[in-house]
Amino acid sequence: MTAPLNALPPAPMRRPTIGFMFRHPAHVIALGFGSGLSPIAPGTVGTLWAWLAFAVMRPWLTDGHWALVLGIGVVVGWWACTVTARHMAVADPGSIVWDEVLAFWAVLWLVMPAGLLGQAVAFGLFRLFDAVKPGPVAWADARFKLRAGHAIGWRQGFGILFDDLVAALCTLLVIALWRWFA
Repeated sequence: MTAPLNALPPAPMRRPTIGFMFRHPAHVIALGFGSGLSPIAPGTVGTLWAWLAFAVMRPWLTDGHWALVLGIGVVVGWWACTVTARHMAVADPGSIVWDEVLAFWAVLWLVMPAGLLGQAVAFGLFRLFDAVKPGPVAWADARFKLRAGHAIGWRQGFGILFDDLVAALCTLLVIALWRWFA
C-alpha cells in the first residue's frame, strides 16, 4: 500500500535503531541483520558482514544453491528495501545494506576459488565502485531516483539494489580482465 501523492511523508529518520529494526521483518533484512545500524560506514560494515556470512555458508551451498539464494535474495530484498525506505521516509537510506550483501555475495560466488588476498581485492574493488560510483554505476544509481511529487515506491526499492548489482558487475569485469592479462 502506498501513500497518496498529496499525503505528507513522515519526517525522515536520522538513524534507525535496534527497536526500529525489529518492528518489521523487512527492516531486519534491509538493514543487513543489524550491520546497517553501524554509525560509521554502514555500507562497508554491511559488505564485511556479507563476506563473513558467505564464508560461513560456502561449505554447505553448491553453485545451484548460490544462484537460488541470490535470485530469492533479489526478490525478497526488493520488497524489504522498499518497505524499509518507506518506513524511514528516505528513498535510499545509507543504513539499508541488503544491496551490498547481495552484490558482494555475487562477487564472491563468481570469483571463487580465490584466496584471502583475492577476496580482499574483490572487497576493495566493490567498495570503490559502490562508493565512488564511476560511469555505469552512477548511471544505474540515477535511473531510479525519487521523482518530485512521488511517494517512495517499488521503483526506488529496485534502485537501491540495482546500482550495487552494477557495481558488482564492474568489480567482476575488472577481476576478469586482471585474470586474463595476468
